[in-house]
Parts: sequence; structure tokens; C-alpha cells
Amino acid sequence: MAERSARLRLPAGRPVSPLRAIALRLGLALLLVVVCWVVVYLERGGYRDGVDGSLSSLDALYYTTVTLSTTGYGDIVPVSDSARLVNALFVTPVRILFVVILVGTTIQALTERSRKEIRLARWRARMRDHVIVLGYGTKGRNAVRELRLKGVPADRVLVVDRSPTATADAARDGYLSVTGDVTRSETLVTALADRARTVVVAVDRDDTAILATLALRRRNPHATVVATAREVEHADLLRQSGANSVVVTSETTGRLLGLAADSPAAVEVVEDLVSFGTGLDLHQRPVTPAEVGLAPDALGVPVLAVLRAGRTLLFHEVAALQDGDLVLYVSGKSRT
Repeated sequence: MAERSARLRLPAGRPVSPLRAIALRLGLALLLVVVCWVVVYLERGGYRDGVDGSLSSLDALYYTTVTLSTTGYGDIVPVSDSARLVNALFVTPVRILFVVILVGTTIQALTERSRKEIRLARWRARMRDHVIVLGYGTKGRNAVRELRLKGVPADRVLVVDRSPTATADAARDGYLSVTGDVTRSETLVTALADRARTVVVAVDRDDTAILATLALRRRNPHATVVATAREVEHADLLRQSGANSVVVTSETTGRLLGLAADSPAAVEVVEDLVSFGTGLDLHQRPVTPAEVGLAPDALGVPVLAVLRAGRTLLFHEVAALQDGDLVLYVSGKSRT
């Protein structure tokens, strides 16, 4: 089956059904035809038919349709004063309204298309230093949720998935999305991967994650790439492909299971740390000038690690904090 080209989808706004709008307009146009038909038929004595001189109900419908459509063959004409008055004061305004409705439907469709193209152009122009999430399954959705909790604006998140259903869900959730194969260069170009600040690789297959990371690094060698792998042996391949950080789901799950067998309370703390909501949470912030030279345990918060010059140092490996360090610490809210 031929691969469809990548398609950019805007975040969903208020639901508007084009078919419903068109149906309403056509329904109104049909109502005008019926009303005008009834009026002409009631005044049928004031019209002259060039064929037989009289006006039947079918003749009245024929006259109505050719009049409202501005065709006007001239084979049926109003001859009485009342019929001409009805045509001047009623049929002519209805004819104008009928044309406006039909033309307005076309204009609305063209305007909506133009408006969408303008919005897409604006998104492309201003989309820089954004976060791309490859895959909008369970892992991708939770990654986006955490990003939003960390303060990343919705308009800086772009979701890529090959499933139109997944990208439609992302659009309904308020995110720009691209439908396409995450391993194809065309898809990454559409997602403006060369301008991205961070890329989260949250696809279901390890081989797809590796290929996507390789393709991404060709487009953007400077972005921070975090990925997930099912198997530990694939984590090294992902790092060699260009991933800065890899989360191994099978190893993590197995470690938690073993820990739960010996210390269920410890697992509860870890789950609290990685779950959404109240309780423990991880935060990162730069060291202030007043904290330079202090030991990590002097900051008054549980410091787990220090990020220094691209390296991650555990708290016991740091004797004194330096200017430019980032501290990774635990904070929490009391649960009621």
C-alpha cells in the first residue's frame, strides 16, 4: 500500500460541521422555492403561459425555478397588476436572497479554506524551539501531559503519529499534529523538526524508535532527544542513533516488581514520584548566586542530582555547587 504524504492538522477549535452549514443553506433555499411557488400559484390568474394560456401548479413551479435562478425564458409572464406587484415586491427580493444563499455557500467554503491556510502559514512561521512528540499512544499522551504540567504551552507541542485517529485526538486535545510515518524525512520536514528544541520518541516499536531517531538527527543534530525502549539491548542502539536519554520500560518494570516483593512501601514512593497529581514530584532549577559553594544537602530540599556541563552527578558526588549548575530535587504537596 502506498504511503500517504504527511499532513499537518491544526488544533481543533469549536466544532463546526461544513455539511450542516451547507444543508441549512440548501434547506433555506428550498423553502424560498416552495414559498414563492405557492405565491405564484395563488396568483396564477395574473400570468400568461405562451403555450396554453393558463397556469397549472407545474407551470407555477417551473416559473418559480427559472425566475429564482435568474434564467427567465420569458414563456410565462405576469400580465395583471397584482401579479406584477407581487413580482416586484416579493419575487424579486426572494430571487436576490436565493442567489445570495447559493453564492454565500461557495464563498463560505472558499473563505474557510483560505482561513485555514492562513492559520497554517502562521503556525509554520512562528513554530520554533517547540517540542515534538513522536507517537500519541499511552506513552506519548502521558509525556505531553507531563510537559504541560511543567509549563510547556500547548501551542509549543507538536504531535506526530501515522494514525489519523491519533492525530485527530491530538488536535481535539489542542495540539498541532502531523499525520505521517515518523521514520520518513518528509514527515519530519512537515513537523519542522529542524527547528525543534526537544523531541520525545514515544513509539511502540524499538526498531521504529531507532529509525526515527536516526532520521531526526539528520534533520536536527542539536535537539534534545529522549526515547523509550522496550528492551535494554535496544537502549544502546538508541543512544548510538542520537538519543540523549533512553527509558527502558521492561527493565524499569522488572526492577519495580522485584522491589515490590521486598519493600512494597518503597514502590509506593516511586509510583508517587512518577505519577500525576499531589504528592512527590521532581523539579529542576538553576543554582542561585547565594548557593554557589554550598553542599547540595545545605539547600533545604532533597537534592538527588546536579547537572553540570552536560554531566549528571549524583548528590554524593558533589562537594560544592558551582555557578551554572542545575539541581534536580524532590518536592511535594501534602495529600488530604
